[in-house]
Amino acid sequence: MIPIQHILVPTDFSEPARAALKLATTFAREFRSRLFLLHVVPEPYAYPWGTELSTLPMNDILAETEEASRQQLSKLAAESGLPADRVTVRAIVGTPVDEVLSVIASEKIDLVVLGTHGRGLVGHLLLGSVAERVVRRSPVPVLTVHGHEAATKSSAA
Repeated sequence: MIPIQHILVPTDFSEPARAALKLATTFAREFRSRLFLLHVVPEPYAYPWGTELSTLPMNDILAETEEASRQQLSKLAAESGLPADRVTVRAIVGTPVDEVLSVIASEKIDLVVLGTHGRGLVGHLLLGSVAERVVRRSPVPVLTVHGHEAATKSSAA
């Protein structure tokens, strides 16, 4: 059996991300693995907002968002029921795919468990897919998980 000692769960706090965390927590218990919870606050210049951003105190907003994300991650870690020494939380500002790949390398991750929204073709073309880019670029296996709502819709079709 391939040892799974370090599991990464990138989260956007959505329902599919919660489903991924639930599955990853089960794996962490079964394999006695460490769990890494990651939230990446997207850098604002990565989106076409326009010039109205120049009037906002962006550094303050990003710092507050990063701290709020860290608090949410800490709650998820506590809810996992895993011992505190086996769960690491990290909230950072950056480009989601690049930061996920960076954590994979720096923490010697063996498995990534990632929620996916399954937006469909138009949503995918407009918004892209972090999950798809992580799957394509990850040096380790990536398990994608649909949330309950997405799974229910696809099974009804």
